[in-house]
Amino acid sequence: MADNARVNPLVPRGSSAEGPFDVYITPENAGWEYSGLRVVHLPVGGRARFVTGDDEMLVVPLVGGCDVACDDERLTLTGRRSVFSRVTDFAYLPRDTVVTLRAPNGGRFALPAARAGRTLPFRYGAAEDVPVELRGAGQASRQVNNLCTPESFETDRLIACEVLTPGGNWSSYPPHKHDEQSECESSLEEIYYFEVAASPAGGHGCGYQRVYGHPDRPIDVCAEVRSGDVVLIPYGWHGPSMAAPGYDLYYLNVMAGPGERRWLVRDDPAHGWVRGRWVAEPVDTRLPLTSIREKRRS
Repeated sequence: MADNARVNPLVPRGSSAEGPFDVYITPENAGWEYSGLRVVHLPVGGRARFVTGDDEMLVVPLVGGCDVACDDERLTLTGRRSVFSRVTDFAYLPRDTVVTLRAPNGGRFALPAARAGRTLPFRYGAAEDVPVELRGAGQASRQVNNLCTPESFETDRLIACEVLTPGGNWSSYPPHKHDEQSECESSLEEIYYFEVAASPAGGHGCGYQRVYGHPDRPIDVCAEVRSGDVVLIPYGWHGPSMAAPGYDLYYLNVMAGPGERRWLVRDDPAHGWVRGRWVAEPVDTRLPLTSIREKRRS
């Protein structure tokens, strides 16, 4: 796992840009070993060509759809109007392949990545097959789209999911961690990529992210996050992710680590008791925010 001296947890929008990518996070520039993320914006008819190298990747449409060519194979992603409009389809990209994305109508696409040992086939992930889970209750209610979790989609190391939090709610709560390898916890480096819904007046909202460490491994983040920002979590307790009232919050989680592909977390024992209160609390009636059907925001 990463040495905190080498990691700057908050990566503001545009600060990691490289080549065609607005976000370009690799194990090397993150200061760790496994997890990565790229985000690319393509104009109408735009293309991006890249090599996966040692990484397995997904193509996750954030805005729009695209054609994906992987070596000699091709498929088309329908995508979506925005992350707040529907659950998307996606593509899996094997390591050591040449990939071209083409967006006839333009769009923005996330490429979660993980260092991979196995070469698995290029394939399509249907939106209809993405398990949508409602977690928490009351003001800790949120929606999780399990795009690429161990139970939902096979990869070598990569784990990726989307979380949508209604305005005013907290997610990634109670605070939890996954920085040790054991029977009840996985060692996983994690990336949070954020988008915040616009207001009806067209304003740009924000959210907040908390990360804190251990006495012998300090990390201390309480950061305002806006669309396009990234937070890196090499270790430590993380949460809550806070959606400001009036502004729904989206984040894409990317995780990978050295052990068996499992997503096991441990709550901060000072706050884990909160889960017991959810039995008596209803889930926020605004959820789910999205489904496989395209949703128009008023």
